[in-house]
Amino acid sequence: MESDASTSPRRRSTSCYSDSGDSSCSEPFSECGSDDLSFTPAAAAGIHRLLLSCAAEASEDAISSLVAELECPSPSLDSLRRAAMELRLLAKHNPDNRVRIAAAGGVRPLVKLLSHADPLLQEHGVTALLNLSICDENKAIIVEAGAIRPLVHALKSAASPAARENAACALLRLSQLDGASAAAIGRAGAVPLLVSLLETGGARGKKDAATALYALCSGARENRQRAVEAGAVRPLLDLMADPESGMVDKAAYVLHSLVSSGEGRAAAVEEGGIPVLVEMVEVGTSRQKEIATLSLLQICEDNAVYRTMVAREGAIPPLVALSQSSSARPKLKTKAESLIEMLRQPRSPSLRARPAAVVAAE
Repeated sequence: MESDASTSPRRRSTSCYSDSGDSSCSEPFSECGSDDLSFTPAAAAGIHRLLLSCAAEASEDAISSLVAELECPSPSLDSLRRAAMELRLLAKHNPDNRVRIAAAGGVRPLVKLLSHADPLLQEHGVTALLNLSICDENKAIIVEAGAIRPLVHALKSAASPAARENAACALLRLSQLDGASAAAIGRAGAVPLLVSLLETGGARGKKDAATALYALCSGARENRQRAVEAGAVRPLLDLMADPESGMVDKAAYVLHSLVSSGEGRAAAVEEGGIPVLVEMVEVGTSRQKEIATLSLLQICEDNAVYRTMVAREGAIPPLVALSQSSSARPKLKTKAESLIEMLRQPRSPSLRARPAAVVAAE
């Protein structure tokens, strides 16, 4: 393993990594994709008036009437579509409407739409729940209504890409409720599906998948193992090595979460992650240098073989430059110095006692 990874070709780039101008942001993850409702030309007539009406506050009676349409014993498909779309739009545009819809009992009938055979109704249901989940008060209501498994099913098999992407976003928001919700989403099978979306989705789908994976892996330790087992490391490294992906930061932060476990570290090394991380320390943005340094520090701790591989990859010179940079944060400089110290004694049998500088920095 040492010889394979240490002799792998380094990918060199003349341009530094960036996430589409996002490098100055203080956080790597913006909010996930929003409800992007589009209409066919045939359905566009009069839609402007509907959008304007939905942007305003709706009365409790109006919302209750729409919820009642969803709960009607024998509704027509057209009436269900109209009611679901209006609730979706009401929740999209107005914060007070989100509270009113939940208070009127709208969550459970929307959850039922997730298993409906009509693709448009399923998309309206998924996206209405996504819009409702923007309100923190509604997250617990949505979870208690049994939305997690139907949303995971929509993520897997919804007919429209928009429904699948919005299901990922809704699961992301629900995972932010607490660790128990993040764990429940993982147990429901969301992690492998998100890894698949990360590999094969469009630009928005990949970003939503990375954001959801980060939230799930941060919220529940068991989800990190699920992500590693689902093969998340390879697509993450591919995105990190491609500045044109617009995903460098997001992928790097998800990988950093995964290498906190022994399985994640082993997968990162086996998949050729050391050259990618070393290059990021050398030519990345300030934030990318920092997260790459922290990931390498985790990989190198307690593993002399990995330290040797990182040193042979040429990590020491860019780390020295980082430790001496006037623009680097003091904490990052300390981390870089700690990593340099490790790499200069790569044959040490173990690091049972962590370097004092690392402990002090934390």
